[in-house]
Amino acid sequence: MVICEKKQKKVEPGSPDSHEEGDAWVYASIKRNTYFWLSYSLGKWTQETCREMIELMYHRLELPFPSNKLEIYTDGNDDYTYVFPEYYANTCIIYGQLIKIKKGGRLVKKIKRPIFGDPRLEDIETTEIENMNGIMRERLGRLVRKTKCFSKDIQMQWCALQLFQFHWNFMNRFRRGATPAMLEGLADAPWTWENFLTTHYAV
Repeated sequence: MVICEKKQKKVEPGSPDSHEEGDAWVYASIKRNTYFWLSYSLGKWTQETCREMIELMYHRLELPFPSNKLEIYTDGNDDYTYVFPEYYANTCIIYGQLIKIKKGGRLVKKIKRPIFGDPRLEDIETTEIENMNGIMRERLGRLVRKTKCFSKDIQMQWCALQLFQFHWNFMNRFRRGATPAMLEGLADAPWTWENFLTTHYAV
């Protein structure tokens, strides 16, 4: 998902602020069965931005084993194929990519590509994360391009995503009145903004 501080064509080559100017992308991961938003990173479309997201994901999931593999499905961004092996042994993950071919804005073909393990072709889908991208655009005006509320400050965008991530996981009633955090066993009831603002956190 792309955002920008200024149009990419207006970013001067070698600018010390080039990492905060021009196009920026959101890399995100969710759990397919509960829609729990695991992690995200915000930055250029690079392996480093991808790595930041996967680093968070790695620390928030139980480690997989050959007998209990982690299933991962993404779009065709090759960054993932280089970064996932930095964190997970190939014998411990099942990973496939879905590549969508479009012409004139219309989907004309889907290519399902197994990368690691032996994923079932019918499981290689990205419907959930695509739905999540749509939900974020619906609820976060900062992600809506060609509007006055479109984000121009990457730090403010990061803060907005942090708040929305918490709201989605702990406040948003997702399934049968339960939040994603409740489905994950991380909360007993939906949180309120009062809970969020008054709860004391141990650091």
